[in-house]
Amino acid sequence: MYAEPATEPEMANPRAERVKEVARLATRAGRGKRGAFLAEGPQAVREALRGHDDAVAAGRKGVVQEVFATPEALERHPELATPRDRVTWRTATAEVLAAMSDTVTPQGILAVCRIPETSLELVFGTAPRLVAVLCRVQDPGNAGTILRAADAAGADAIVLTEGSVDIYNPKAVRSTVGSIFHLPIVTGVHFRQVVEAAEAAGVQLLAADGYGAVDLDALQDDSASRRIAAASGDAAGTLAGTPVVPADAPRLEEPTAWLFGNEAQGLDADELAAAGHRVAVPLYGVAESLNVGTAATVCLYASARAQRRSR
Repeated sequence: MYAEPATEPEMANPRAERVKEVARLATRAGRGKRGAFLAEGPQAVREALRGHDDAVAAGRKGVVQEVFATPEALERHPELATPRDRVTWRTATAEVLAAMSDTVTPQGILAVCRIPETSLELVFGTAPRLVAVLCRVQDPGNAGTILRAADAAGADAIVLTEGSVDIYNPKAVRSTVGSIFHLPIVTGVHFRQVVEAAEAAGVQLLAADGYGAVDLDALQDDSASRRIAAASGDAAGTLAGTPVVPADAPRLEEPTAWLFGNEAQGLDADELAAAGHRVAVPLYGVAESLNVGTAATVCLYASARAQRRSR
């Protein structure tokens, strides 16, 4: 059931206290105090509202609390103007939206969204197949890219350890292009807690490390070899001509939590030691290394492909 849209007058004072309250959500302190964050632009608001509808239909707390938009933005995106249960709608001038927004060129619509409540226990208690763990990743763009890649690869959750960027800051939210509303996110946890939760759930930890001894390509070929051999009735489970991997090499088709490290320092000694294996993405050109967002995308898709084909 939907509520009727608010009939309050258009907001026109960019210095009003209500405007300042929304603008404070661009700061970590403001988000922490209210337990909410900003989603700016039509795509982010569209995904937020879709997630809100799904949550309310399932009897859970709604995602969106308020939506503010210029009349012009609603004319361009009339599908976003549908009133929702538990959502307050207000139209506002472009000046007001600019005062609320964190962007240089506001897109005329933003939503105030509730920061969801989840935990490591909930994430690893659902028998996840694929989890991305960001270890001290500090750039909002990189964090958003990894989250978006994890969403596209069908991952079950994202975990950000202590020292990582606040994924709910406006720049990070924008870089996820709406994916922030698609999967559970656990933030600010101690790395040792991640290790314990993964081990208890039977999820292997793989470290994405450019200096790793295990080659990702070889692991993919090894996984394909097992799958084809099983289909052909090869009792040995291997095929001639496939790359040789260590006997204890990880299997990409198994439940996996990938560890992705800090942009400048990579994974530290404790993080590397906790992983069962250090896996390198092979470089065929002359580039020294891959950006963490790119490396994460390759690793997540390698696991997703192996897992889906094994089923």
